[in-house]
Amino acid sequence: MVKEETFKGIYAQYFPKGAETTQYAHYVFNSFDHDNTGAITFTDFVIGLSVLARGSLQEKLRWAFSLYDINGDGYITKDELSKIVQSIYELMGKAVEPMIEDHTTRDHVDRVFQKLDLNKDGVVTIEEFLDSCQRDENITRNMQVFNTIL
Repeated sequence: MVKEETFKGIYAQYFPKGAETTQYAHYVFNSFDHDNTGAITFTDFVIGLSVLARGSLQEKLRWAFSLYDINGDGYITKDELSKIVQSIYELMGKAVEPMIEDHTTRDHVDRVFQKLDLNKDGVVTIEEFLDSCQRDENITRNMQVFNTIL
């Protein structure tokens, strides 16, 4: 079993250039800790990696939805999307040129949320997420990055 603090330490080793990895690692940890025990078992980890490496597009998108649905209520809000995007920018750290401004983050989140929230009710359901993502060539192509040759 791996507790969250240990997971964060391991995750940080993959980003040695001083990037802030803590928040994004927290979100990834939670996406693997399905039963909310505060620890990831070997089985949890293997199942998560299996989905990312060998899962169908829909399975990968469902995993991504669970990552973005921070509070686990079945909806992605603009606030949740903003937190994930901000954590990704922090993860990239100084590698992002030019440095990301706050308004750039807000604009990015607004554009993405508008694209995902098909019925414009202020939340994104799993159905909206799957539908939007499966129609977007860039997203479907980028999800293939996780494919392995194992």
